[in-house]
Amino acid sequence: MADGPLIVQSDRTVLLEVAHPDAETARHELAIFAELERAPEHIHTYRITRLGLWNARAAGHDADDMLATLDRWSRFPVPPSVALDIRETVGRYGRLVIERADVAGLGAGTLVLRSTDQAVLAEVARNKRIQPLLVGHPSPDVYVVDAWARGHIKQELLKVGWPAEDLAGYTPGTPHPIDLDESEWSLRPYQRQAVDTFTEGGSGVVVLPCGAGKTLVGAGAMAETKTTTLILVTNTVSARQWRDELLRRTSLTPDEIGEYSGQAKEVKPVTIATYQILTAKRKGQYAHLALLDALDWGLIVYDEVHLLPAPVFKLTADLQARRRLGLTATLVREDGREGDVFSLIGPKRFDAPWKEIEAQGFIAPAACYEVRVDLPADQRLEYAASADDQRYRLAATAPAKVGVVRALVGRHRGERILVIGQYLDQIDVLAEALGAPKITGATPVDEREELYRAFREGTIDVLVVSKVANFSIDLPEASVAIQVSGSFGSRQEEAQRLGRLLRPKESGRTASFYTLIARDTVDQDFAQNRQRFLAEQGYSYTILDAEQVAEVVADRIGAPKSARTSAGSP
Repeated sequence: MADGPLIVQSDRTVLLEVAHPDAETARHELAIFAELERAPEHIHTYRITRLGLWNARAAGHDADDMLATLDRWSRFPVPPSVALDIRETVGRYGRLVIERADVAGLGAGTLVLRSTDQAVLAEVARNKRIQPLLVGHPSPDVYVVDAWARGHIKQELLKVGWPAEDLAGYTPGTPHPIDLDESEWSLRPYQRQAVDTFTEGGSGVVVLPCGAGKTLVGAGAMAETKTTTLILVTNTVSARQWRDELLRRTSLTPDEIGEYSGQAKEVKPVTIATYQILTAKRKGQYAHLALLDALDWGLIVYDEVHLLPAPVFKLTADLQARRRLGLTATLVREDGREGDVFSLIGPKRFDAPWKEIEAQGFIAPAACYEVRVDLPADQRLEYAASADDQRYRLAATAPAKVGVVRALVGRHRGERILVIGQYLDQIDVLAEALGAPKITGATPVDEREELYRAFREGTIDVLVVSKVANFSIDLPEASVAIQVSGSFGSRQEEAQRLGRLLRPKESGRTASFYTLIARDTVDQDFAQNRQRFLAEQGYSYTILDAEQVAEVVADRIGAPKSARTSAGSP
């Protein structure tokens, strides 16, 4: 395209001109295989990474598809070195295959690493971390893999740039009848597609926006596999929401679903456990590790897989013979362990852009605002004199934010409003200032569920919550979120918090997502990073001064003339 919105550069970065009329279409196609790095107002920078290319390949996109996207939308010819690099990188996926074979002396079903490229096979076999995992070399194109090492060898192969395609199959587990009860509902087309692509691939990750029905994709996968299932979730409230949804949407009965958490220890054909209980230690040992072998699980579902605790990766390396389904709104991990998700849970099998699902009417539209608050002179001096590790907390908990929150709550009276913070003392101050109930990690599970129920029913219209409400909480009528502080520059947290608002509203109204930022501080710097993932999904932030809030909220159709629209902080 002579005047396309993309510029592909030889360092594998891609620039996107935000104001171009084809920018959104190009963005959605580019995001399949490239990662957004920077998102200031006018030009966004994407990077083409090896993991991004391999995830796209595993999801069914080949090098020709990816290069066609670049050729279609690029203003200038794609550098030949980039085109060659994409073809070679994509071509690495699947050159090595892990499968079962009949090996003389070892019998049928022996785990092997095979390749038609003997040079590649010889290269990886000499690697000092891979070599101990190989226990035989029966033919030039085959190495025998130690039976326990299926997950570990996939991790190591990815690190050396040769991701293996795992075709070694899965244990069926103990059969258990599970059917969807679609008498009053049915899977949406994208949910059905997600279930089908997962089933065909055997294991992997489904990426869907918050509110788009990831739980139903899990239920659909269970109905396809019809086997005993272990579901791992973030917390007890999430466990109970999964249980309620499965009872409502499937043929499962209460006697078939167990909860394994800090409050209950039930093992049933479908067992829902929390990550916390699985990683709990007693005398230095994982106290509940036996749960992984308590039944012959045929399917393990990892809810919010981007939050998978590091110890669970190690445990998952030993579960490679069982089908694994990861569910998430974003594959972004702040610890950089996306490669472990790829190796141990599986590659991305399905990914639906947020704006695409919004356009179909399945999630609510949302307007994002960044409200900038000035620190008074005395607090500015205190901030300047503070150590680096104290500055974010001082900026994030600036008292000036309380008045802005009050104004926003007042302007949105009659809507369901979540006020979200990171720091407990700030949450206490906000709850008192607003006369609203609060939910933190210290709030008992039963009390949390009661408050969430009251919020859903409308007897409470404002809740002040900590990060416990970031994940897997179903509050469909929440239409306003006011974020006063967060986990530094966490992109995944930003996505999850906006996600609390995206279930379609009976009123049909657009959701409003506000982030309060202390101007010219690290609070503002972190905000720029937090917004990157949502910018990639096509959301833009209208940047306002605190004093403009009343005017903008009063007329949400158009921002004030002095406001600037950006897909990230400038």
